[in-house]
Amino acid sequence: MSTRPHHLLKSNTATPDGPQDATQPVDDPAVGEPKGVAEGVPIAVRPDQHRDDGRRPVAWLHIVAPPSWSVTPSARSWCTCGYERHAIGRAAVLQLVTAHGEHRAACPLLNPTSEGRTAA
Repeated sequence: MSTRPHHLLKSNTATPDGPQDATQPVDDPAVGEPKGVAEGVPIAVRPDQHRDDGRRPVAWLHIVAPPSWSVTPSARSWCTCGYERHAIGRAAVLQLVTAHGEHRAACPLLNPTSEGRTAA
């Protein structure tokens, strides 16, 4: 005679007699940012900060001045009106910086009203 294999059965839990209330979360103090929002994400929609204001770069001055005194500095100044100059050496770069400032004051693209007044 053989014995029957013993199977493990799940125990049945008792069913409640009536409806039960859901468990309520613990109230946290309402300080700072609302919970559930990722840090750094704006809550309200803000206006676009990268609006086009109509300004465009016209004149550039690029100076290469390495920190070592043994290396010769250089510079380039150019403008969309066609002005373009290069300089190599400390004294020449300083003169180019001055010339770039003078060109910005006289450039027809940067100062269109000054040209119209002198022509009239």
